[in-house]
Order: sequence, then C-alpha cells, then structure tokens
Amino acid sequence: MVSAYDERPWLALYGELPSELVPEHDTLLAMFDAGVARHPDRVATTYFDGRLTYRELDELSDGLAAHLAGRGLAAGDRMAVYLQNVPQFVIAVLAGWKAGAIVVPLNPMYRSHELTRILADARPTAVVSSERGWHDVLGEVARDAGIGIALTTSDLDLQTRDDERLFAGHRRGPAADAVDLLEAARAGGRRPEVAVSGDDVALLVYTSGTSGVPKGATNTHGNLAFNCAGFKARAGREAPGFFALAPLFHITGMVCELGAAIALGGRLDLAYRFEAGVVLDALKEHRPDYMIGPSTAYMALMNHPDVSADHFSSLEHIYSGGAPLPSAVVERFRELFGHYIHNGYGLTETTATATSVPTHLEAPVHEESGTLSVGLPTFNTVLRIVDDDGRDLPVGEVGEIVIEGPMVVPAYWNKPDETKAGIRDGRLHTGDVGFMDPQGWFYVVDRKKDMINASGFKVWPREVEDVLYSHPAVREAAVVGVPDAYRGETVKAFVSLRAGARATGEELAEHCKQRMAAYKYPRSVEIIDELPKTATGKILRRTLRQGATGSTATGKGTE
Repeated sequence: MVSAYDERPWLALYGELPSELVPEHDTLLAMFDAGVARHPDRVATTYFDGRLTYRELDELSDGLAAHLAGRGLAAGDRMAVYLQNVPQFVIAVLAGWKAGAIVVPLNPMYRSHELTRILADARPTAVVSSERGWHDVLGEVARDAGIGIALTTSDLDLQTRDDERLFAGHRRGPAADAVDLLEAARAGGRRPEVAVSGDDVALLVYTSGTSGVPKGATNTHGNLAFNCAGFKARAGREAPGFFALAPLFHITGMVCELGAAIALGGRLDLAYRFEAGVVLDALKEHRPDYMIGPSTAYMALMNHPDVSADHFSSLEHIYSGGAPLPSAVVERFRELFGHYIHNGYGLTETTATATSVPTHLEAPVHEESGTLSVGLPTFNTVLRIVDDDGRDLPVGEVGEIVIEGPMVVPAYWNKPDETKAGIRDGRLHTGDVGFMDPQGWFYVVDRKKDMINASGFKVWPREVEDVLYSHPAVREAAVVGVPDAYRGETVKAFVSLRAGARATGEELAEHCKQRMAAYKYPRSVEIIDELPKTATGKILRRTLRQGATGSTATGKGTE
C-alpha cells in the first residue's frame, strides 16, 4: 500500500524547481576543480582585509596535499582539523581530500576530555591546528595519541587588521614540534595522484554530543556533492557571496557555506568566529548575498545596539539552521530589517540539509501549536512520520521523523550497533518528533528524549518555548522537565531577557497560562543572564535539566 509520504505531496509546491536532481559531479573536489578551470581569478575567500582567489586556493591546497602525502598521509587516513572560520580551514580540507584523506573537523571549543575521546575513535594520522589551540590543549593530546603529522597556523595570518574584539592577546607562536601550514603549502609540489569517488568517506563529523557521547557520521563525497548541487539548483545564479555565520567545523557551515560557495563558484566571507559587532561590520564591508546560521545568532544580531536594516541590505536569502527557529523571531526580524528568514532542517547524518523552505515560499505556522514549519523535503528525498514500530502514521499525526535520500550517511564510524539501530535500509531514524500536513510541509515538534510527562500528559518543550518567545521581553528561552512529587514531572522554563527589558518569572508563567492548556504552562520560570549553548548556538537543555531542582524560582526581573 502506498502511503501519503510515498506520494510526495510537497512536489506540488516546488514551483520551477526540478522534482529530481542529478548532480553534475560526484564529489565536491571535482566541483572545485571545475570552478578553478572556469574562473581562476575570482575571489574565493575573504578574511577581513585578506583575499584568496580560486587559483591561489588551488595552488596552496596542492602544495599542502603534496606535503601531507610526502610525510605519509595516505588515502583513507584521517586528518583532524582544529580551526575556527579562517582561510586555512578551507586550504586544509581541500588538501586533505586531494591526498585522499578523511577530514575530521574538530570543535575549537573542545578541551582535552572531548579531544581525547574523539581522537581515540577517529585515530587520525595527521592534525591541523591553530597555534593557540596547539599550545593550549591539542598539542599534548595529539602527542599522547601518537599522531605523527602535525601542522599549525596562526589565526592572524592572511589578514592584517588583528581586530581586538577577536584577537586581543593573540600572538604568533610557532610550535617546535609542528610544521607551519602556510610554509608547507607555499613550498609547492605536485598534487598527489589519488582517485576519489562518491562512495569514499569525505568527512568524519562527530555529532554535537548534546545528549550523550558523540558519534562519528561518515559523510561521503557523494553525500556532500548531492546537497551542494541542491544549493546550486535552488540558487538560480552563479557567484554569490556567502557569509560564514555558522562555524565551518559544523556540518551546516561545511555544506551550506563552504560547499555551497564552491558549487556556485561563489565567495566565502570569513570572520574567525561569531561576535555580533564583527559580523555586522563584515556584512557592511563584503555585502554578501546569502547567510545561514542558528536562530540564536540572529537573536544576538537583533539585540546588538548598533544594528540597522542597512547591515542586511545586500542579502538576497537568509536561512536558519542548526537550532530551532521560533516564528516570533522570524516576524521580529522582518519587522526590523525587512528580511524573511527561511527555515530548514537537517542533521549531521543527513549531511546538513534534509528540508528547506524554497526561496519563493514562506513556511506556514501550525495554527494549534504555533510551530513554524521546517520546510519541504529537498530533492530526491522522502521524509516519513512513523510510530514506535516503524509504521507510517497518517497525515497530521505526531511521530518520529525518518529520512531517506542521497544525503543520508551510510554508517556511524566504528559503531555497528548504533548504525543498525539508527540507519536501517538507508533510512535515518532521527529521534526527532514531528508531523506532516496535507500539503507536504513538515514540522519538528521536539526531540523524543525531551518530551515531558506531566501527570500522564505529553508536553513538548518547543511548543512552550514558542509561546515564551512571543513575549516582548524574552530574548532566549529553554524548557525542560524536572521531577515533581505530585505530577511525576513538571514544566520549568529558563529565560534570558532583552537588553533593558523587565519581566518577572510569574509574569512569564502567566503569559503562557493564558495561551495554552493548563498542563503545559511552566510552573517555574527562572530568569538568567545567558542560556548555555554549544559552539554552534544550540541551547543545551541537558545542562539546564541537570542543574534544575524543580523548585519555583523567579530570578531577577532585568537583564
């Protein structure tokens, strides 16, 4: 029997987009090579006042690939990259692929515990690090892990501004037991003769670990090429500028910024790491066409004292990814700056994008819950909503989201049991809960594990958070379940306020009480200065849950 999901009702909303996509190239590296051949002198990256053309990026990555191969890095070996959004990140990734290696992006905020765990699992042959990161933590961890090839680079290289907002206290400091990356790259050398296919693993990206021990997703070159070709199909033109709001080490930045820029022959604007004032200055200077980042980044930009509509005037498309996007944030951003934020949804295991809101459409908001749709399934992709036994549920019913398509990874690294449980017959069981409406729009309700059971009633934190975001004083919100002697679990909210705003916990709880069922509204609202987040801007409910006592706490009434 054919289910509603097999009929793909979302295709009727595609407009002029093709219903199926066949990528021109089966690897992102082949896309890059084609771009170098077509437009070698086009600017490929900016970094404050620094510029690299496609030709320069090709030559530097060739030289670094030759250096790595000469020191023993072979096809299939892993190469870890521990860098912020700097041009050397792009050089290193391309060089690793040219040498046939699997690139392992590492979060630069990770310290010894996280790094030791990931390096023990990935077992890299080589590591690329910032000088600062090497001296602070990675050098010792890499030596203990027996990694034989180490390259370091200064975050101050390839630009001359040394912005104090980012680089206060930074000094160049070459490592005695590592080779300087740019020196190795500029030494030149022939690109290794290594054949890379779509089936080969390109990236080993470790999940963020917000719910437990990170797992390495084996993103293949074919996975990457398909989703990057999707960006090209949706863009409708060549050579846009992409501002890297999301970190490149995250799958969103890797695919939706770096990969998309390569696929479209575009320019990638880099600014080290997120700092709202720096981002606003960069947007004015470089005038990019496209930007994607987590909702928390847009909230921070909206709340910056110097922000104006002019900062965003060059942008044609603004997307959100990596963290839930409340509809109240979308509307406030549009009111302030005249731009609509297009939503999207994906996971590390889907090589970033699985759904998106096409540029010619706006996402509907579910009338009952207030949840903003995450969009339509992307090309060649089917999403399903299934019950606990894996059976398709009817349209409109809430269940687990299952994804199948050319971007789904084949496995988790070194984890056959987790692969068998989570990726069955090419279908990714996401652990996210959601539903599809009759037109084919999908909605993410929450994570399965975050559901709160209050007196036998299901409460999804996202729904409560969306109501909190509709209060004019709320900047950020997170909702968790905490133990309760009478209800089993009860709803607790953590909130930070906008600059200059005033509100009490009781007022915010009453705001929710007036807008939702009695069992859903938070019995406790705690106002804090900042909510804990991952480096990619995802709010850490787990951290809040661990610190919550369940007692009523109203906190202070101003930020």
